[in-house]
Amino acid sequence: MYLIEWGFWRMAIESEAARKAYVAEMTPAENRAMRDFYEGDLEEEVHFRKVSENPRARGPVYSFNENFLEMRCGGSEEKRGIITLMTLGSLGPMTYSWLNITLGSIYISATQPEFLSVFSVLFSTYMLLLGGAAYYIYAKYGFRLSRLEMLTSRHLLIRFNRKTQQVHLHRPGYCGGIVTFPWKTTGSTAIDPEDDPLSVGMRLGLVWHPSRTGLPHMEMALLGKQGQGGSELRDEWEF
Repeated sequence: MYLIEWGFWRMAIESEAARKAYVAEMTPAENRAMRDFYEGDLEEEVHFRKVSENPRARGPVYSFNENFLEMRCGGSEEKRGIITLMTLGSLGPMTYSWLNITLGSIYISATQPEFLSVFSVLFSTYMLLLGGAAYYIYAKYGFRLSRLEMLTSRHLLIRFNRKTQQVHLHRPGYCGGIVTFPWKTTGSTAIDPEDDPLSVGMRLGLVWHPSRTGLPHMEMALLGKQGQGGSELRDEWEF
């Protein structure tokens, strides 16, 4: 499961009503910041001037030759499996306690008539409804996340083709699917040296703005390993 990419794609395909509701909740300052992104700002974000004297790829690189470069990408690659572990860690004890209390109450009421009362019947019914509601909520809203994570065995892949000057993103459908962009439309989060201190714990981000791609939404890919500060991400972008 790729939570960050899944979240980006959910934002891209949200309904017009949901988008309007989100904009309505924004503060005046946030609205101004969103409107004040001019073409000049975009030119500063999307350029191919030299930004590093030490170009290098920090990996993981799958394939590299004179024609193309293939790398793994994904903003939460190292966290794969955490949803499954959290689900098992919470549902396991909860299920055991629920079954123990509910079945124990029903068993006592059925085998020991002196304990049978309106309260015991109501308590057993309440526990059955409580557990049923919890599992219904999980089945409706949570199971899809567990299913996506448990059934996702492949890694996200990005390919840079030198001959065609194109970038190919290989992703599951729930993350946006497979798309191809011209290399010249690619922006980077690692261009300004002033941003070097902010690279700690961050990955190199590649961005494709709607004004350059013609799509109705922005696309983004997070590459390689997390940065440890300094010019690491600029070195990788230069490479």
